[in-house]
Amino acid sequence: MLQYIIWEADPEIFHIGAFSVRWYGLLFALGFLIGMQIMTYIFKKEGKPVADTDTLLIFMVVSTVVGARFGHFLFYEPEVLLKNPLTVITPPFAGLASHGATIGILTGLWLYSRRKSSRATGQTFLWVTDRIVITVALSGAFIRLGNFINSEIIGRPTDLPWGVVFPRADYSGIPMPHVVPRHPAQLYESLSCLVLFFFLFWFWNKYKGRAPRGSMLGIFLIWVFALRFLWEYTKENQVSFENSLFLNMGQILSIPAVLLGIYFVIRSYQNPVTLVEASEPDGVKS
Repeated sequence: MLQYIIWEADPEIFHIGAFSVRWYGLLFALGFLIGMQIMTYIFKKEGKPVADTDTLLIFMVVSTVVGARFGHFLFYEPEVLLKNPLTVITPPFAGLASHGATIGILTGLWLYSRRKSSRATGQTFLWVTDRIVITVALSGAFIRLGNFINSEIIGRPTDLPWGVVFPRADYSGIPMPHVVPRHPAQLYESLSCLVLFFFLFWFWNKYKGRAPRGSMLGIFLIWVFALRFLWEYTKENQVSFENSLFLNMGQILSIPAVLLGIYFVIRSYQNPVTLVEASEPDGVKS
C-alpha cells in the first residue's frame, strides 16, 4: 500500500518560444487581482473613494516585489547584493523572502497613508494595514501553493501518510535522495494563511470601524510568523550557512515580527481608539 504521495506536476502551464507562463506567477498575480476586488468591496462598505484602490494596488505591487527581492538577498545572499545591487530589480526574479515582503509592504503602506488624499479621507497607516492584511493572508496562501507546485521550499523527511516525494525538486546540498517522502511544508503554510484570511475577513465584517486600530495587523503578524517559526522545523534549510545556526534564518526573522504583532495587539486594547475614530478628519468625532 502506498504510504506517500508522488508530486510530479509541471510548474509550467504553457510557453510560447522563450515566454513561459507558470503556475507560481499566475497564483502570485491572482493574489493581487482578488485582493484588489476585496479592497474595492471594503472601500465601498466604509465610504472611502474607490478610485484610491488603483493607487493602493500600485503601492502594493511595487513594495511587495522590491521588498521580497531585497529581503531575499539581504538575508540569504548578501554577497550577491553587495556585488550587484541591481540584481534586486532585474530579471530573472528568482528568490523572494516573505519577511522582506512584509517590511516592504509596511513601508509602502506608510508612504501611501502619507499622501494628501489619503490623509483627507482618513486612510491612516493603521486603517489601511488593518484591512490590507486580509488580502495579504490570501496572497500568502496562493504563493505557498505556488511553491508546492514548483517543488521548492521542500520539507524534511517524514513517515507520515501524507508525506510527499518531489522528484522535480532541486536537492543540491541536501543529503537525501529524491525518493524520500517529505513534509508538504508549503501546504502547511498555505492552509495556515487561508484560515487566517477567513478569520480576518470575518473579524472585519463583524466589527469594521469598531475594532481597535492596529488589532488586525497585530493578529496577522502573530499568526503568520509564530506559525512560520514552527513550520520551519518541518523544512529543509534554504541556504547552507543555516546548517550551523541554532535557529534558521526564517525563525530568527520571525521572532521580531511576532513581538511587533504582540505590541500592536496590546497597544490597540490599551488605547482602544477605534478605526472609525482614527479615520475621521481632524476635529470631527462621532
